[in-house]
Amino acid sequence: MYETLRQILRVGLPSEAAPAAAPDDVVVRRLHEDILRTLGRALTIRHVDAGSCNACELEAQALSNPYYNLEGLGIRHVASPRHADALMVTGPVTTHMAVALRRTYDAMPEPKLVIAAGSCAIGCGIYGANYATVGEVAKILPVDIAIPGCPPSPTALLQGILAAIQASAAKR
Repeated sequence: MYETLRQILRVGLPSEAAPAAAPDDVVVRRLHEDILRTLGRALTIRHVDAGSCNACELEAQALSNPYYNLEGLGIRHVASPRHADALMVTGPVTTHMAVALRRTYDAMPEPKLVIAAGSCAIGCGIYGANYATVGEVAKILPVDIAIPGCPPSPTALLQGILAAIQASAAKR
């Protein structure tokens, strides 16, 4: 043990220099400014599956992983529509979800954004018009941004969310 301590005193503790601080990303900073200017706080999203096959939900969930880092951008998902600024709807609106979707929208405080994500939410996609669906989200709610794709990629979803923020800022 004494030999090890003498070795440490003689050589010192070899270590690497601390990494340099990452420079502020201009896009991230501009996004934070847009969100704060528009809402005064972080953007909160309530996600509703109105009857989809869950492919869009998997892509939306991918936004929470470290690669996309949605929360690092100042955007987060909430469980209650009373805390939400935006409503992201996936899937065609089924007859059983039409009332629940409308109630969710009505429970949200103003200003509120509606994002229709995926081909099914925009135009019923592979489901088409049938006895079990009311139709696309626009028949039930006023849609601000439509994100096409079956399913839309996480990048497309993120671009749509950012477009919704910019559209909301332009309205004001």
